[in-house]
Amino acid sequence: MATPFIAGVAVAATALAGRYGIQAWQAFKARPPRVKIKKFYEGGFQPTMTKREAALILGIRENVAAEKVKEAHRRVMVANHPDAGGSHFLASKINEAKDVMLGKSRGGGSAF
Repeated sequence: MATPFIAGVAVAATALAGRYGIQAWQAFKARPPRVKIKKFYEGGFQPTMTKREAALILGIRENVAAEKVKEAHRRVMVANHPDAGGSHFLASKINEAKDVMLGKSRGGGSAF
């Protein structure tokens, strides 16, 4: 007597689990695509700054016009200026990056 009852409960449980699984899969497929988040550069600074590193610091491409370099420098410097709570080290690296991108040379890199 108990065997048909247990079999019926097992069939019902399997049907409910299958229904839940199908609903979860349809909800997963219907969700909007995730926007890929820009990953930050995971590395330290080079002893002598290269044009590639300068472009990464300023968030621009290596071959851009001088106006774009100045705009990017201003944007990054506003966010990291020492008078606004930013780091002196980062500010010097940002200034060095601008100089490298504009082709100006300082006596050998950052003050730090």
